[in-house]
Amino acid sequence: MALTVEIEKNYGSFHLNVFFETGWEVLALLGASGCGKSLTLKCIAGIEKPDRGRIVLDGRVLYDSEKRICLPPQRRRVGYLFQQYALFPNMTVEQNIAAGIRLRRGPARKRRVQELVERFHLEDTLGKLPRQLSGGQQQRVALGRILASEPEVILLDEPFSALDSYLKWQLEMELKELLSLFHGTVLWVSHDRGEAYRNCGRVCVLEEGRSLPVTDMETLMAAPATCSAARLAGYQNLTPVRPGGAPGLLSLPEWGCALRCAQPWREGVTHIGLRAEAIRPAREGERENCLACDVVSVTEDVAARVLVLRPVDAPPGATPLWMERPKGEPLPAGGLPVHIPPESIALLEG
Repeated sequence: MALTVEIEKNYGSFHLNVFFETGWEVLALLGASGCGKSLTLKCIAGIEKPDRGRIVLDGRVLYDSEKRICLPPQRRRVGYLFQQYALFPNMTVEQNIAAGIRLRRGPARKRRVQELVERFHLEDTLGKLPRQLSGGQQQRVALGRILASEPEVILLDEPFSALDSYLKWQLEMELKELLSLFHGTVLWVSHDRGEAYRNCGRVCVLEEGRSLPVTDMETLMAAPATCSAARLAGYQNLTPVRPGGAPGLLSLPEWGCALRCAQPWREGVTHIGLRAEAIRPAREGERENCLACDVVSVTEDVAARVLVLRPVDAPPGATPLWMERPKGEPLPAGGLPVHIPPESIALLEG
């Protein structure tokens, strides 16, 4: 099973330009709001039509602008799980699932509904309407309806965006278990890096309509290549950078300092990225990659303490430095020298 998406679409002032290939896996489409994630899914499903390009699913052409092929949604074998599940409000659970079956009739249709009802543990809800179901039950019915159509790809469009944190965790675990029963490709759209990390092995980052090369999730978290990818991966500190006066040395004009970096310099780098938890107070006598700072503010979080620091040699209006430390750790009053490990510095393209 393989899905190739290479499409462009002008949407007013927004330009979508996406290319990725994926196999039998759960692939995350990760990006900030408005970057084109949902529009990409709609193009794959046939809800939106690209201006040009190709979409090929396991050798079947779903869309090809040059050959003027554009299959309607019902012929694409693509299941789309909308954010609010889009169940038919006046149909029962049994009727909603049956509505997804395309080809079977009579006893075969009833057997297929029964199989899905049992698979998703919906036996006690058959006669209920969607408004009488819990969020988890609605999700299972929606997935049952999708699988009833025997799709080759499932598209998940931020399935938990409107839920509170407790319900989100519960439904996420249920969804992960249910997807383990599906033998095909899953595209999981999200702007939540934790959600994507827990559920997807690889990721395609979208930046303002443009896709970056597909990479594994560990690489994105440990070594993002761009500023947008770094923000998605949880790098709270981004500041402009120039090559220093020696190999491995970086000049940071906004912080008025030079730092040594474990990564080799490459063309196109404009910023460095640092995680707040990677920065620590400097030890006595430590000199390399140490930075004298003033403490601007301290905020107590649930499990940590977040400090906003200003490097003492930084010019007015410079980007502050965020540091996260365990709660209860003693901190000196006033100035605070910090250490930035060379291996924690990510070199980023703007």
